[in-house]
Amino acid sequence: MVKTPEQEHPLEAFGWAARDTTGHLSPFNFSRRATGDEDVRFKVLYCGICHTDLSSIKNEWGICTYPIVPGHELVGEVTEVGSKVKKTKVGDRVGMGGGGVVGACHDCDNCNNDLEIYCPKMVLTYSSIYHDGTVTYGGYSDTMVANERYIVHFPDNMPLDGGAPLLCAGITMYSPLKYFGLAEAGKHVGIVGLGGLGHVGVKFAKAFGAKVTVISTSPSKKDEALKQFGADSFLVSRDQDQMQAARGTFDGIIDTVSAVHAISPLIDLLKSHGKLIMVGAPD
Repeated sequence: MVKTPEQEHPLEAFGWAARDTTGHLSPFNFSRRATGDEDVRFKVLYCGICHTDLSSIKNEWGICTYPIVPGHELVGEVTEVGSKVKKTKVGDRVGMGGGGVVGACHDCDNCNNDLEIYCPKMVLTYSSIYHDGTVTYGGYSDTMVANERYIVHFPDNMPLDGGAPLLCAGITMYSPLKYFGLAEAGKHVGIVGLGGLGHVGVKFAKAFGAKVTVISTSPSKKDEALKQFGADSFLVSRDQDQMQAARGTFDGIIDTVSAVHAISPLIDLLKSHGKLIMVGAPD
């Protein structure tokens, strides 16, 4: 028997939604789907605020549908699991939304290689259309239901509020370090920008044993980069003498800046076969 929408989505939920391009958030009552056999339901305790959320609620990229409940860096405590869930139990501390994905076909080559974000049927955490035709709502809410495939576990010694940004900012920096062979001791890694992405990148690269240089237009960021986040050196990109002295010394540079800026000076900093990776979402 075909289920009614009320039967498919019986779980009452509360969140904060934007209803137009002003981006103002207001209370919003909606419903989540029933917990399926392979689903995990959890109480949302914290959700990071990503710049993508701010762009989305104002529909700056022209791809969103209102009302929007943003938030893709959500963490909390499991309250229910489906009958076929194997790795998660009630009470577990979990997160969801790594890469902003909450669904895919689970059958294509990309999905079979754990690259759901490239799946043609990929479903975003919010303002996307789920397989049953309903709109997805994100983590600025009190509860979430997701396939276990998109659930990650947090160790007991990691604060959930501090861990939430790892599900976007963390992955954004961790992935290129690993994929492009920069997560190795002795590699010289440059991080352009010391914002939400940049400071996480510095800490990851240092944990991997790399030599880390922060590259910034702002000399005032030097003490923060070196003393607070542990960078090995600091390069002022507006200082031509510093840039000239550093030419050809970097194995890789991860550029986190979203504003329009010249990349030729960064390319000059690379060794032969060095890599420049751009991760800043464009304005």
